[in-house]
Amino acid sequence: MQTIDLRGATLDAAALRRAVPRPVLDVAAASGAAASLIADVRERGSAALLDQAQRFDGVRPVSLRVPQSAIAAAVAALSAEVRTALERSVERVRAVSAAQVPAPASVSLGEGAVVHQRWQPVARAGLYVPGGKAVYPSSVVMNAVPAQVAGVGSVALASPPQRDFGGSVHPLILGAAGIVGVEEVYAMGGAGAIGALAHGVDDVPIEPVDIITGPGNVYVAAAKRLVRGSVGIDAEAGTTEILVIADAAADPRLVAADLLSQAEHDEAAASVLVTDSPELAVAVADRLHELLRVTANSVRASTALAGPQSAIVIVDDEEAAVRFSDAYAPEHLELHTADPDATLRRIANAGAVFLGPHSPVSLGDYVAGSNHVLPTGGSARHSSGLGAYTFLRPQQVISYDAGGLSAVAADAIALADAERLPAHGEAVAARAATSVVASEIV
Repeated sequence: MQTIDLRGATLDAAALRRAVPRPVLDVAAASGAAASLIADVRERGSAALLDQAQRFDGVRPVSLRVPQSAIAAAVAALSAEVRTALERSVERVRAVSAAQVPAPASVSLGEGAVVHQRWQPVARAGLYVPGGKAVYPSSVVMNAVPAQVAGVGSVALASPPQRDFGGSVHPLILGAAGIVGVEEVYAMGGAGAIGALAHGVDDVPIEPVDIITGPGNVYVAAAKRLVRGSVGIDAEAGTTEILVIADAAADPRLVAADLLSQAEHDEAAASVLVTDSPELAVAVADRLHELLRVTANSVRASTALAGPQSAIVIVDDEEAAVRFSDAYAPEHLELHTADPDATLRRIANAGAVFLGPHSPVSLGDYVAGSNHVLPTGGSARHSSGLGAYTFLRPQQVISYDAGGLSAVAADAIALADAERLPAHGEAVAARAATSVVASEIV
């Protein structure tokens, strides 16, 4: 891994953002290719999706829609251990997601003047589950359960076709879909799948969705950016990231293990250690070398750790580490400090935060109860991880009676006149006059 030494440097916010390590290929650079694939699907429908599957996945699905019988068979084929783990994950994610549903509220602003706040689920959601270098049944749980808790009535799941399984979706993903009760599953992946979910495909048929959620590679993230506006999205969840803030008291074995755990996802995965201890930096680097010699995905992880997106960053103190982390805005942030709760109080930007030596990111990937679909590429500065709230829209319901309107009619008319929108004021005045007449009659 490269080492970035920022000791003694005084950097403002803009300079810090320039200093953080990032992949060479970013979402904007992938937008052209993603736009072409989406346009192809809009123009040619299922033929484009099948051609893209052959081109990118090396297989042409017999059917884009996975039959219910295949989902049922996949559930039956799950090992007892995996089924138990999935069911436990569902239970925990469901409990945490339920706590994310806001309660309706009403605010009384005076006699006969009430504004109600309610939360409405979207009607239909599209869930994307990647299927490239690894298989992610856990992502089925993380996408589907919050949507169900929010009350979404229609859910469609897309995942790339697998050459090893005749062009169908990976059986583990199908099994997880069956466990959570998702029946509408499509063998399609990448930017084309995002376009199909966003705009629909008449000849499959696939009905367009209202929101698309789920992680994916940089082309999936670019596609989600492109369709945003036509549909909602959770965030641009691209290639995984981990940033660890660690001090001299941290265990280098655990820090190295966690950096490696994310590096094995993809050659473009980002693993970053920020520390004020040069000794810890050396110890972690040594441990990583040892682990890379024995880990199963050594080649992939080695490429990720050697890439420009990964680094060991040495800073002057914990305050500098926090400032660097906030500039990076990591998807996953681990705090291996003497007092992680105190460090957390100074953190602003992160998709999810993992406190102390017994809360690894890997736990959050599976059974912590938190959601592992999180913002990447610095978007944690303005976006959150996936939750039940992602599928909900706040709506304000305004309920005024005649007296409530009369109490503020003059204010509304004054503002309408100031904005040179007299018809606005006249609409209020028409009701106010009626209210006055009604009160005189009484």
